[in-house]
Amino acid sequence: MLMPKRVKFRKQFRGSMAGKAMRGNQITHGTYGLVATEPCWLKSNQIEAARVALTRYIKRGGKVWIKVFPDKPVTAKPAETRMGSGKGTTEYWVAVIKPGRVLFEIDGVAEAEAKEALRLAMHKLPCKCRIASREEVNGAVNAAQTAEGGEQSEN
Repeated sequence: MLMPKRVKFRKQFRGSMAGKAMRGNQITHGTYGLVATEPCWLKSNQIEAARVALTRYIKRGGKVWIKVFPDKPVTAKPAETRMGSGKGTTEYWVAVIKPGRVLFEIDGVAEAEAKEALRLAMHKLPCKCRIASREEVNGAVNAAQTAEGGEQSEN
């Protein structure tokens, strides 16, 4: 399972998943990627299950990049425990996913094979995703950035 080797603080607040992904929203390494379309918490075992499904389908050909890492601890208290007595212990680790975040990238395989592998990986994840090519994602991000820049210069 993926988890940090060490962290500065053992426990964190739940935080917010509002807004779109500002980082990790471009396909940088591969040709095709899996892009989240809704916010969610991805557990470390879900990331691993998607990775296994992806690599099994491409029969360990090509190259796969995992673009998310579970660095947020989620705590839970035991069942039937009374209120109080502090926060629970760390149960699992999650990666906070916002819409637009690229989760996996793949390269070195045919387009049909890459899309089928990403589709199988998508079924292992708790959020809705879409399969996108490098040109689609990076072109849309660049267009959005230039549009924002144009609006700011007019004001």
